[in-house]
Amino acid sequence: MVNLTPLDAFVRLAWLLGAVAFVIGLSRMNSPATARNGNLVSAGGMVLAIGATAVYLLFRPSTGSFNVVGWLIILAGIAVGGGYGLYSARTVKMTAMPQLVSLFNAVGGGAAALIAIDEYLRHAGTVPGLQENVATVLDIAIGAVTFTGSLIASGKLMGLRITPSRAVKIPGGQLVTLVLAAVVIAGSAFLFLGNYNAAVMAGILIAALIFGITLALPIGGADMPVVISLLNSFTGTAVAMAGFVLNNPVLIIAGALVGASGAILTKLMADAMNRSILNIMLGGFGGGDSATAAVAGVGGSVREVSLDDAAIQLAYASSVIVVPGYGLAVAQAQHGVRELAEVLEAKGVDVKYAIHPVAGRMPGHMNVLLAEANVPYPQLREMDDINPEFDRCDVALVIGANDVTNPAARKPGSPVSGMPILDVDHAKNIIVMKRSMGRGYAGIDNELYTNPKTGMLFKDAKAGLAELVAAVKAL
Repeated sequence: MVNLTPLDAFVRLAWLLGAVAFVIGLSRMNSPATARNGNLVSAGGMVLAIGATAVYLLFRPSTGSFNVVGWLIILAGIAVGGGYGLYSARTVKMTAMPQLVSLFNAVGGGAAALIAIDEYLRHAGTVPGLQENVATVLDIAIGAVTFTGSLIASGKLMGLRITPSRAVKIPGGQLVTLVLAAVVIAGSAFLFLGNYNAAVMAGILIAALIFGITLALPIGGADMPVVISLLNSFTGTAVAMAGFVLNNPVLIIAGALVGASGAILTKLMADAMNRSILNIMLGGFGGGDSATAAVAGVGGSVREVSLDDAAIQLAYASSVIVVPGYGLAVAQAQHGVRELAEVLEAKGVDVKYAIHPVAGRMPGHMNVLLAEANVPYPQLREMDDINPEFDRCDVALVIGANDVTNPAARKPGSPVSGMPILDVDHAKNIIVMKRSMGRGYAGIDNELYTNPKTGMLFKDAKAGLAELVAAVKAL
C-alpha cells in the first residue's frame, strides 16, 4: 500500500477531477446545443489540473532551492501561449477555423515530441526500460508526423503557394513514404531492445518530420475534413504517450480521450465519403482549385434564373431545403440564410437544412457556422435523415456547396464515384447560388448545374441572400 502525503493526495484528486471534467465535457460535445458548455467544462478541468501541478511543484519537499529562472520561463510561456491562443480563438473567422485547428494540432504534436526528446536526452548514458523506450519513441514519431502534417494541412487550407489545396504528387512519393516509415520502424525496433542512441533517435525524428510532409502533400482538398480529424487523433495519441513518459495520469487520460474520439470521428467521416482511410492517405481525390473556371462539359446547358424568379419560387413553396456549403462560409452568409429562413417561415414555408458530413473544411463546420447564427438545432438535418425528403421538396436552395451535391458520384469512373451525396437533384425545383461556374475541390464539373430543373443564381452568397430576403419580403 502506498502512503501518500497530503500534498500528493491533493494533486492526485485534482488530476482525477480534471479527468472527469474532460469526460463530461467531451460527452456534451455530441450536440451543438451543449457543445459550448462542454468546451468550458473541459477547459475548467485543464485549469484545475495545471493549477494542481503548479502547487505540487511549489511545495513538494524535494524541490530544494526555488528556481526563479525556471518559473519565469514557465509563466512567460503560459502568458505568451495562452494570450495568443485566446486572441486567436476570439478573433478568428469561422472560415479560418479549420486552419486554426490544424495549427493547434501542430502545436500539440510538436510539444508532445519535445517533451519526449527532453526526457530522452536527460537520461543519456542510462539503459531505459522497455516501457519508457516505447512511450518515448512513439511520442517522438507520432508527434513529429503530426507537427509537419498539420502545418502542411493548414497551409493547404490557407491556399499558400508552397502548399496548394490541390493534391501535390511527389515523384516516387509512395516509395519515399514507405522508406521513411521503414526507417522509423527499424530505428524504433533498435531502441526497443534497450539501446540508448541519440543519433538513432535523431534519425527517427527527421524521418518522421519528412513523413508528415510526404503524407499530407498528396491529399486533395476534398479529403481535408478527414485529414484534420486524423491529425487531431494523432495529437491526442502523442499527448497520451507524453503522459507515459512523464508518468502523468492527467496527460494520459486527456490524450487518450482526444486520440480515441478523433479516431472514431475519422472512421465516421471516411465512411460518409465511402472511402477507406488508407485510400485517402495514399492520395486524395481530385484536387482542383475552386477558383478555376469550368465549362459545361457534362452534356447540357446551364439555365440562369433571375433574383425575382428565385424569390417567387421560394415564397410560394410549401417546403424548402437549404444546402449550405463552403461558399456560404467564405461569404460569412450564415446570418443571411437564417434571415431568409425566418422570412419564408413567416409565409408558412417549411424550411430545413441539409448537412453533409464533409460540408466545409472540417468535421461539423456547417453545424458550428449555422449555430453561430442561431439557426434552430432541430432544423439541421444530417444527410441520411434529409435525403428521403428531397423527393417531396418543392425547392432545394444550394448555397456554395459543390462536390457534396454532384450526381456524378453515382456513376463509375468519376473522381468522386461512390461518395455519398445529398440528393438535391430529386427536388422538384433547384436553385444554386454561387459566384461563378467554378469547380469544387474534386476539380470536376457538377452535373447538377446542367439539370433542367436547376436555375443558377450567380451572386455572392452574402449579398445575394440579402437581395433575396428583400425580394421575398416584397411579395
